[in-house]
Amino acid sequence: MGHPAELISPRSPRVAAARRLARRNFRTKERRFIAEGPQAVREAVEHRGPTGAPTLIELFATVEAAERYSEIIGAALDAGARVHYASDEVLAEVSQTVTPQGLVGVCHFLDSPFEEILKAEPKLVAVLAHVRDPGNAGTVLRCADAAGADAVVLTDASVDLYNPKSVRASVGSLFHLPVAVGVPVEQAVEGLRAAGVRILAADGAGEDDLDAELDAGTMGGPSAWVFGNEAWGLPEETRALADAVVRVPIHGKAESLNLATAAAVCLYASARAQRAPGGCRSVTPS
Repeated sequence: MGHPAELISPRSPRVAAARRLARRNFRTKERRFIAEGPQAVREAVEHRGPTGAPTLIELFATVEAAERYSEIIGAALDAGARVHYASDEVLAEVSQTVTPQGLVGVCHFLDSPFEEILKAEPKLVAVLAHVRDPGNAGTVLRCADAAGADAVVLTDASVDLYNPKSVRASVGSLFHLPVAVGVPVEQAVEGLRAAGVRILAADGAGEDDLDAELDAGTMGGPSAWVFGNEAWGLPEETRALADAVVRVPIHGKAESLNLATAAAVCLYASARAQRAPGGCRSVTPS
């Protein structure tokens, strides 16, 4: 398969460059990020950017991981990525986890322009308006992918999409659907509404009940769910932008749901309504 014959040195400039990607300012400057583990690297190998160029640029692999995941190594080489054998010391240098899984990839940024998402006439979108925890951001992205959403939008008040914790928490879903970043929440709402998408703000203190929305048959059309901060939810000015502020009903004694769980419930509720007979029959908000 043409594996490199020697282990890359821990003092290599390639290792230093990958290590710097742990910092947001370097990620932004280089427009590159780290994807760790076999699942994320496999998805990165298969992903192509808007121009058709491979997303994976470079791959560091221990000898053991290269043997175990030889199909990933072969696909990376076929895609034109640089592949380096690396010691455990090097993997520890470039990895952001306590126990690296033997594969660390360097990838091009892959976010999409917000305008391109609107042109695609999305039917289901997750908008992360004030999400600050990178693990939550990645998990909501994973939920959106699983529910069949068409896109995810991270506003300028949310965490960096390419934070290593966000990438890991997405478990490869980052590579599956269009994601726009740095969009002001007002612009996101106005653009989606102009595209015929109903704006639903998820909030535990919402005036509307998710069950009631489903029973009323109001969720069959294109929808964008706006999710807020983990601790304090959505600010009033963001709630005011929505067509409805919806709460997930608590039928038991739990005080509340965490962000990712609430997002999964809301996104799947919309996905189910849209797939029902007559769902997504209109692109005009009611």
